Amino acid sequence: MDGWTLDHTFNSSSGEVRWNVLGPVDGAPVVLLHGTPFSSYVWRGPARALARRHRVYVWDMPGFGTSEMRRDQDVSLGAQARIFGELLQHWGLERPAVVAHDFGGCVALRATLLHGARYERLALVDPVALSPWGSPTYRLIGENSEVFDRLPPDLHRALVREYVSSASHPGLRADVLDALVEPWCGTEAGRGAFYRQIVQNDQRFTDEIECRYGELDLPVLICWGEDDTWIPQEKGRQLAGLIPGAELLLIAGSGHLVQEDAPAELTLALGDFLRTAP
Repeated sequence: MDGWTLDHTFNSSSGEVRWNVLGPVDGAPVVLLHGTPFSSYVWRGPARALARRHRVYVWDMPGFGTSEMRRDQDVSLGAQARIFGELLQHWGLERPAVVAHDFGGCVALRATLLHGARYERLALVDPVALSPWGSPTYRLIGENSEVFDRLPPDLHRALVREYVSSASHPGLRADVLDALVEPWCGTEAGRGAFYRQIVQNDQRFTDEIECRYGELDLPVLICWGEDDTWIPQEKGRQLAGLIPGAELLLIAGSGHLVQEDAPAELTLALGDFLRTAP
């Protein structure tokens, strides 16, 4: 895992959350949110770079990565937004900057629009925010989870590897792919958690907030991989048009996993955005 560890725990309303914090104690706080089917591991490079100037908080959502996975767990986008609010209170953060990828974008948006979380500024990286969403594979698994859940471990691993690989445009290094796949394949709990998080999430979680994006009153940066095949860049243009004053940055040569495909370009953009005066 490239030395990436989450040393702290928080007992949330949906189970134990693993988290960590990097950077100087007096640095301006920044919270990084991952998406699916990933974990905070995808933020390891940008987090370490941003931590030179900022106090950077990272966490694995319940049901993901190294956080708790269990059969009766609520890992829906609704629950994750509520848990994010719980974490902000636990950390004592009143107005952090927030950077959110994939369905972490929906989590961050729901937390501020529905639960009153306040941010200094918000960066969204290829977010799940506008209908319709969900790749054909994602929908197929969600509609037939009871079948996929019975796959033998080797076939399950092959499916997850192929699915995760498709999030990158140039392709993932073998060790990175192994690290992203292992939480879903190394244990029976992980295999069940992979299908559970797909089944519990659907478009209603963005439908509930899509009409309210015009209410956002803070600096917003939207970064998008030009070659994202999971959520096309047209969605980025549409989202930027709905959020007052939002800036859209397209990142060449990258797919949905911009953190892996173009980490230097993304980190530079985020660093500039976070240093800009309100």
